[in-house]
Amino acid sequence: MFPLTEENKHVAQLLFNTGTCPRCIFRFCGVDFHAPYKLSYEELLNELQKFLKTEKGELILEVPNPPPKKIRLHELEDGIDGTDNQSQNGEGRVSVIEDGSIASKNSSPNVCNVCLGILQEFCEKEFIKKVCQKVEASGFEFTNLVFSVSFPPQLSVREHAAWLLVKQEMGKQSLSLGRNDIVQLKEAYKWITHPLFSEELGVPIDGKSLFEVSVVFAHPETVEDCHFLRAICPDCFKPAKNKQSVFTRMAVMKALNKINEEDFRKQFPCPPNSPKAVCSVLEMECAHGAVFVAGRYNKYSRNLPQTPWIIDGERKLESSVEELISDHLLTVFKAESFNFSSSGREDVDVRTLGNGRPFAIELVNPHRVHFTSQEIKELQQKINSSSNKIQVRDLQLVTREAIGHMKEGEEEKTKTYSALIWTNKAIQKEDIEFLNGMKDLKIDQKTPLRVLHRRPLAVRSRIIHSMETCYVDEHHFRLQLKTQAGTYIKEFVHGDFGRTKPNIGSLMNVTADILELDVESVDVDWPPALDD
Repeated sequence: MFPLTEENKHVAQLLFNTGTCPRCIFRFCGVDFHAPYKLSYEELLNELQKFLKTEKGELILEVPNPPPKKIRLHELEDGIDGTDNQSQNGEGRVSVIEDGSIASKNSSPNVCNVCLGILQEFCEKEFIKKVCQKVEASGFEFTNLVFSVSFPPQLSVREHAAWLLVKQEMGKQSLSLGRNDIVQLKEAYKWITHPLFSEELGVPIDGKSLFEVSVVFAHPETVEDCHFLRAICPDCFKPAKNKQSVFTRMAVMKALNKINEEDFRKQFPCPPNSPKAVCSVLEMECAHGAVFVAGRYNKYSRNLPQTPWIIDGERKLESSVEELISDHLLTVFKAESFNFSSSGREDVDVRTLGNGRPFAIELVNPHRVHFTSQEIKELQQKINSSSNKIQVRDLQLVTREAIGHMKEGEEEKTKTYSALIWTNKAIQKEDIEFLNGMKDLKIDQKTPLRVLHRRPLAVRSRIIHSMETCYVDEHHFRLQLKTQAGTYIKEFVHGDFGRTKPNIGSLMNVTADILELDVESVDVDWPPALDD
């Protein structure tokens, strides 16, 4: 059923005469139900022609022909399929720099003067099929998707001009038309394209999906449409980081809300002029939101840093805990990059034993995201068999929100250490026994000299909850400590030139140093333990 009525006829005639497409006419006539927009452009044009005929069967308007799709879709195939202008940003990530190549250079002058062709050919099945071909070729795994589009900001200016034109005509009939009475271009575009995407790809459109297909449109011919606004509303157009142009959609809308109708009409034609060409596809991209893998790791080497050890651009050791785990995950998830985080960190010469240290890895733009628990278990086994320096347990997929549990109350958590200590003076067993009775010893630690290059200078209070000694010989003993997380254990032993007070050396009245240190437990109950 054709949605326009006799009440709409005058507005429809006015817009059609000035070069507006059928779907934009629907928008300005307030047609807010989906079905009419989904008809093909040819059907809409035919129906509109019938509607605008006089009672004698005469068409009182010059009827535009539909845009020459065959020419443009052929060029679209060349451009997006990569035979000419495609650039690949990694597997499955597609950027298309068209520079107007989608629009025919000899386009007929019937491109919509409001939407610049967006609602003429870029929501038709042929275009959607081309986008879907790129999605399917991208190599991403997905069960739903979100489709996002970015339109040229000058579309807002042209829509404003058309609104003022219609508003003025309706005012002559004592009718009103508010900005909110117009169906937004993006809304109409979604109504048409979402069902087509779902049908073509066989998956639902979901605004919360982590898989996004985005298309950026441009229209070089009319790029200066916005420029007059900057002269009238300079405060709306301030340079921003990561923005190539000050003429963003938000800035243009802000200016349009400030400018009065008279000033706008003086600077911009109402109705807007008809362009020669339709929009071009500036960029098309497929991307998947990050996924997160968590677990606990043990480190058995005293020559392995947690993260790559690079000083002044020079690598000091060939590998790290982070890399030994993440290299496998990057391969299996087909991700572009990763971010590693953990509950604290140990020094390069410190082992992490017991039930290990919690860690989480963010995998950026993964192409594969669906794994069974058995596949994750096999991945864990593969990591563990690849190196004798580390072992991983409780490997599992987690949410972004769950990672917060790893950091919650981190400094209130406790950690248990085992240290081999040397003293310059000969000692007997009874010389160390007094340490066993110390509970909740408060110490003050000025930022250690060895980490001052990456940590701010401050004095931090920490608690040594308990200590237990084991005599080895006249110059050595083992010390087990349970401490507040964030305690610098090495400095608690040797004192760091008096920067940690008290310390083992000052308590025993000796010069003490630490020869070996192991982390025995990190008391963070995350991620959940899994059955072997």
